[in-house]
Amino acid sequence: MQHLFAPWRFAYVSQAESPGGCIFCAAARDDADSLTVARNEHAFALLNRYPYTSGHTMVAPYAHVGDLSDLDADALVGVMRLAQRVVRALQQVYRPHGFNVGFNLGEAAGAGIADHVHLHVVPRWRGDTNFMSVTADVRVLPEDLRETRAKLGRALEADGG
Repeated sequence: MQHLFAPWRFAYVSQAESPGGCIFCAAARDDADSLTVARNEHAFALLNRYPYTSGHTMVAPYAHVGDLSDLDADALVGVMRLAQRVVRALQQVYRPHGFNVGFNLGEAAGAGIADHVHLHVVPRWRGDTNFMSVTADVRVLPEDLRETRAKLGRALEADGG
């Protein structure tokens, strides 16, 4: 068995909350710097500041809970409905070949922020796996996050929910 190590990830995934508190609660209050692209009654979607690919989006409930079982039915539906909209918008804007969609629950599962549940929506393309992140401590992203936010925001606004 071969092992690939990505030591640059440890500093990120082992952080406690950011110095300013929960990034999701801050994003729920402010669109300007949060990279928030869409909202509904129970959830909001924002771009990941440390994306695996262009368009890597997170969908979080407004409720600050760390356990999926603590979300009520309305919040769960709100997260999933918004995730559907994000997938449709990403399909329109980037035309990926597939998606990884899921929750990382708890630090051991890779949750960088374990105290506020959130769903990752990661667009994928055939042949997009590369070793830049592991061998060079570099992510190859062909687009600035602000441009991604503008494109995805327009598509989500046109979709309307």
